[in-house]
Amino acid sequence: MKYTQSTLDKLEAIPEQAGYILRYERGTFQSGYCILEAKKVVVLNKFLQIEGRINTLLDLIPQLDIAPDTLTDDARRLYLEVMARQAAQQEAGGE
Repeated sequence: MKYTQSTLDKLEAIPEQAGYILRYERGTFQSGYCILEAKKVVVLNKFLQIEGRINTLLDLIPQLDIAPDTLTDDARRLYLEVMARQAAQQEAGGE
């Protein structure tokens, strides 16, 4: 996956289309983000550069309650790619 603004925009669209609010703010986030599930708000560390934001979203998206049918075709395709990547990482780590 390329670390570009375009990739970041596409990844940000996934939780937004699923009804989450993405905010970039200051904070002491151990993982680079904080999820407020009850309010469907995700707060990301605003000091992360593009690469860090992309990696954080790649870690974060599989943890969110996202129904793929709520996404546009492009977002759904990327979401499934992110989920497959997560599954492959878990499989590799579980050997």
